[in-house]
Amino acid sequence: MGSPVYLDCNATTPVDPEVAKAMIPFLEEEFGNPSSAYGYGIRAKRAVEDARARVAALLGCRPGEIVFTSGGTESNNHAVRGAAWANRHRGNHIITSAIEHPAVLEVCRHLEQFGFVTTYLPVDGTGLVDPEDVAAAVTEETILITVMHANNEVGTIEPLAEISKTARRLGILFHTDAAQSAGKIETDVDNLGVDLLSLAGHKIYAPKGVGALYVREGTPVEKFMHGAGQERGFRPGTENVLGIVGLGKACDIARRDLEKNRETMIRSRERLFSTLSAALGDTVRLNGHTERRLPNTASLGFRNRDAQVLLAGLFDKVAVSAGAACHSGETTLSPVLEAMKVPPEFARGTLRFSTGRFTTEEEAERAANRVLSVLKE
Repeated sequence: MGSPVYLDCNATTPVDPEVAKAMIPFLEEEFGNPSSAYGYGIRAKRAVEDARARVAALLGCRPGEIVFTSGGTESNNHAVRGAAWANRHRGNHIITSAIEHPAVLEVCRHLEQFGFVTTYLPVDGTGLVDPEDVAAAVTEETILITVMHANNEVGTIEPLAEISKTARRLGILFHTDAAQSAGKIETDVDNLGVDLLSLAGHKIYAPKGVGALYVREGTPVEKFMHGAGQERGFRPGTENVLGIVGLGKACDIARRDLEKNRETMIRSRERLFSTLSAALGDTVRLNGHTERRLPNTASLGFRNRDAQVLLAGLFDKVAVSAGAACHSGETTLSPVLEAMKVPPEFARGTLRFSTGRFTTEEEAERAANRVLSVLKE
């Protein structure tokens, strides 16, 4: 059968060879501390600032608005917690959606222990948040709106520009988790209308353990940690120069090849889906929006199947994720699929396929045929 076809790029991506090449000098000889005032440190500092400019270019912002972090989870924590506490004197109300990543939802639940109140907005059957629901949820106490740019499970792209109109009109901070969208679709912060944006390196072909947080100039955000003055005091600690260099290069490649990579991912995604749907007809269901969707993502529900059984059959054939989890012999549906009210007979058998910039159409078809083989078994 050959090696497993990797179709789980929403979980993580391989490090791009160009990224790895850019990192090598900082793994081998350029080991300096960016805070040191001699050659080793100065070269490291320049590398960090060069990477900051590359990340800023991808997001359409100023380099000084980029804070390097350890990844998407830290960026989300810093944004939501930091904005909430820095604006506590203005109110205690946060608006988010029911389909956010746990790195946002769990932060909101944590803040509720300290008197903050969260409104969890519903989504429609395609996973879309209604901007009118956001506007209707606003109270005099609302200080933060946080809605992801694109959902990690079904790929639905949220109407951030429309939501931002409410935030701008009422002076409410607006954060988005762009871990899944960055590098796949445009993520210009001004076009999106956001004040805070989270980015994860390992979703865009950079190494794990590095990310970034965009903080619009003048946005009040409390420090995530306390220490020395690195990252303008927002995120003190000696910088992860190796990872930061990789993230910068990855953002540079993502901006350079955005359209080419988008087309590549769409072709492989559609080859997979067309092969499966031609063979299975109405026994396979696409979850999420058919048009407002990430170019690489296909959440597919197989009627009256069990996702965990399918994963077991695909273990050494295709690398994918399930839309349901098995605990103590019982299948637990994904909160995202539940919020979208996906019929249980499809939700229980949902697999998420997410192609990447290196996925070929031949690999996608091979993966589809392996899925069909497991279904027959």
